[in-house]
Amino acid sequence: MDRDATDSELASLAAGIGRDIAAVRAAITQPWSTSPVEGQINRLKTIKRQMYGRSGYPLLRNRLLAAA
Repeated sequence: MDRDATDSELASLAAGIGRDIAAVRAAITQPWSTSPVEGQINRLKTIKRQMYGRSGYPLLRNRLLAAA
C-alpha cells in the first residue's frame, strides 16, 4: 500500500520538508553535528533553572565554573 503524504495527516510536515529539502539532505549526509554545543547549552539552562530566584550573577558564575 503506497500512499502520498500530501493526502494524509502528515501533509503539513511533508510540505515543510519539501520547502527546505536541501537542508534536510545536508543534515542527513554531512558528517558534522552541533550536538556538543547543544549539550553545553542544555547544562547551562538546567543550572539556571535550579537557581531561579535564589541569587544573582556571581553565584551562577561560580556554579557554572564548578560544574565544568
